Amino acid sequence: MRWLNFPGRILNRTRGGETLRRVPALAPHLELGRRGEELAADFLRRAGYKLVAANFKLGVGRSLRGAVVQAEIDLVAYEGTTLCFVEVKTRRSDWFAAPEANVDLRKQRQISRAARAYRRLLGLTGAPSRYDVISVILPPPDDAGHAPAPRIELLRNFWTDAKFKKRRWTE
Repeated sequence: MRWLNFPGRILNRTRGGETLRRVPALAPHLELGRRGEELAADFLRRAGYKLVAANFKLGVGRSLRGAVVQAEIDLVAYEGTTLCFVEVKTRRSDWFAAPEANVDLRKQRQISRAARAYRRLLGLTGAPSRYDVISVILPPPDDAGHAPAPRIELLRNFWTDAKFKKRRWTE
């Protein structure tokens, strides 16, 4: 077996001449987000939620430049009969700002659009739903190499669809 290094990828060449592509390691910030989503999913399962989807991606329109805008819902779960769309925000610390501060109006609008399409796609338009945020803080290890326990907080009903409902003059 021989390893070949190419910029951006690693190939594994076997004796039979087959070439298998190995997936490169994730960038540190992407790995942090992936770890936070895993912890959040475990947290929800322990809290009694039933997870039904993770990383649901959907094209929700086009930008002013014509590029396709994709919205992603990190976790979709049921708490009882309520369908919960969960955004997970992971940070190393909350020194500058709490992780949930990054779920701004633009992000809320994207998730709402994707959630509306998700409900339409699965015929769940009349089902009760809400938008939650899970804040995960994963402190870096100390000098001795001991990693402190992560802090996870669930913020139920962080926003509602009413915020994005179009208003009419007659109302």
